[in-house]
Amino acid sequence: MRGGTVGRGGGARGRVRGSVAPQLGWASVTDGMAATFFGEVVRTPCRAGTEDEEEQEEGRRETPEDKEVRRQLARKREVRLFRRQTKTTLEVSLLEKHPCSKFIIAIGNNAVAFLSSFVMNSGAWEEVGCAKLWNEWCRTTDTAHLSPAEAFCVFYHLKSNPSVMLCQCSCYVAEDQQYQWLEKVFGSCPRKNMQVTILTCRHVTDYKTSESTSSLHTPFLKALKTQNFKEPPFCSLLEQPNIVHDLPAAVLSYCQVWRIPAVLYLCYTDVMKLDLITVEAFKPVLSSRSLKCLVKNIPQSTEILKKLMTANEIQSNIYT
Repeated sequence: MRGGTVGRGGGARGRVRGSVAPQLGWASVTDGMAATFFGEVVRTPCRAGTEDEEEQEEGRRETPEDKEVRRQLARKREVRLFRRQTKTTLEVSLLEKHPCSKFIIAIGNNAVAFLSSFVMNSGAWEEVGCAKLWNEWCRTTDTAHLSPAEAFCVFYHLKSNPSVMLCQCSCYVAEDQQYQWLEKVFGSCPRKNMQVTILTCRHVTDYKTSESTSSLHTPFLKALKTQNFKEPPFCSLLEQPNIVHDLPAAVLSYCQVWRIPAVLYLCYTDVMKLDLITVEAFKPVLSSRSLKCLVKNIPQSTEILKKLMTANEIQSNIYT
């Protein structure tokens, strides 16, 4: 990433690093082989072959029961897209079935609440798919009516303009599931004539700066964009050496590789649970080209947000 732009050669890995510099060090005593003079390059034994042999040996020791457990676990961790209304699995990727020109992705409770309040109430949206996920942090549900306390990943399109797509993802997508998610959603050969906007949050302690984090006025927005995204973002760019994590990083890397214009708006906050001030920190994004035409009544949206916060607080009290 240079100057807030994802650099070339990045893969959909689940992490985008600010800068990667080669580290060159002087030789030292390693594996019993000592340098005889300062700066000598010492050849050390390679463990690659040894590690392969160890893995093969472990595989030979594995019982049929162990292999079956592994297979069942792998099947359980598969990402599946389906229609909740009909209980049918999507056989092709979501964007192959529903081509779009704008794709807005909210990841995390605060970003989801922002889209629910300021975008989804301004038009008629229809659900077109839902992701089923299972991992150590997440158990999505396939019930028709979702509560704020449940984990979900649901996709919608705008009825009046089906080329506008929206994703609300409140669940955690594990590292080994991110590539599956990308394939199921974008497909193996995605369209390049669409624009992707990603909204998410991180705790302010993850923000790397020379200042003390206690002196920062939270929440605040930072942006990271692909090289093909030509519009000026609505906040300052994310500085090096900050890192973007998890699914937002995977989506942004995927867009960079496929040359899809994409921008990530990252809100740094000191409150990771659903929080009114954190949700409202995304408001500058409403002026962007992707969202501007989707928002109609901001005062009404603010009232809807307050009701959502109240409902979530009641729901949280029930589950605690």
